[in-house]
Amino acid sequence: MKKNAVSFRSNAEAARQLWGEPSRTALRSLRELTAKHSLSVAAGDLQFLDGRWYVTHAGLLQLATRRGCRGISTMVQVKLSDSTACRWVFKAVVYKSGPSKGFVGYGDADPSNVSPMVRGAEMRVAETRAVNRALRKAYGIGLCSVEELGAFSNQSRSASIPAPSNGSHPSNGSGNGQPRLRDQLCLLIRQYNLDPNLVKAYAADFCGTETLSGASRELVESFIAQLAKSAKENRAALLCKLNSYAHSQEVTS
Repeated sequence: MKKNAVSFRSNAEAARQLWGEPSRTALRSLRELTAKHSLSVAAGDLQFLDGRWYVTHAGLLQLATRRGCRGISTMVQVKLSDSTACRWVFKAVVYKSGPSKGFVGYGDADPSNVSPMVRGAEMRVAETRAVNRALRKAYGIGLCSVEELGAFSNQSRSASIPAPSNGSHPSNGSGNGQPRLRDQLCLLIRQYNLDPNLVKAYAADFCGTETLSGASRELVESFIAQLAKSAKENRAALLCKLNSYAHSQEVTS
């Protein structure tokens, strides 16, 4: 099997490009994650939110594949779930090898602990969270996964919070513990497997600016909400919309 070539240097450089200069503590943690698990920042295996590293669902699945995971089973916990209230609880079992008894993880989701961007998909969120917890147990990942964060359910409050007066970029955090808009957008791009360059072109057009960096925080928030809704309701139509920007990208380049 070909060895996964992920270096700490490449991870650190990708982290700087995405989130600025990490602290020494964050870099030490990144070095350990790179050496022990070969998690890649560029591939979207890790996210850096509020000064902490979080592993992603995609990163955990890639790790399981590299380690030869034999299988994952999931099952809804009927007695603990309530479909009328959109509350779901799942149990996941990860089998690292043939004779393995399995590593168990549970995940729950309801409208109170999921992002408005995935409202209505609580069942899938609950299953993903269960799988993530089982995978983290199986492979000794102490990091919480991004998909398990209930903090994303607080995004709807960000619009009522005054924008920072220190000239902060719209993609930066607002100083109130909210995830950065750039991170939210990255999560959507990975979740729905979208082309980042086409999304940027669409965002600039949506916001009426030459580049996304020239848009206000409110416009970026509106775009993210629109993108999430479109991806969830009709991904095929969204892909057609994004592809319409492919020609302009080629001309620009």
